[in-house]
Amino acid sequence: MPKTAPAPLRVLFCIGVNQNFFDLPTGQGKDVWDGFTTMLAELAALPGVTVLGTLDDDRHLVGPSDSWPWTSYVLADVVDQPTVAAACNLFRTVQVGEYGLWRYMKIEARLGRPLPEPLAQEGAR
Repeated sequence: MPKTAPAPLRVLFCIGVNQNFFDLPTGQGKDVWDGFTTMLAELAALPGVTVLGTLDDDRHLVGPSDSWPWTSYVLADVVDQPTVAAACNLFRTVQVGEYGLWRYMKIEARLGRPLPEPLAQEGAR
């Protein structure tokens, strides 16, 4: 009998914008936005990551977000915990000027598993 691959982890990446972003002079936030979009593209390109959806609450949440409610979210299926760590590490490696993205934003990963299929289908009705 062939061995089946383990089910992927269902991961909610919670992203907050910190005070350093809001301390930037007017007009300099674009560099952070460019870094953020680079990070999103690199996250989606990681082997073993399937992005299921995103949610951005920047119109209804203004100011720093150090915990829930977060500024934005990425829901993904991820092959394993080392890949989750690699996704979070993008905040260290993606540059915004002379700093890493982590200077302006933070990320936290919540790991779980999909709901059982009958429950997931019931909730979709």
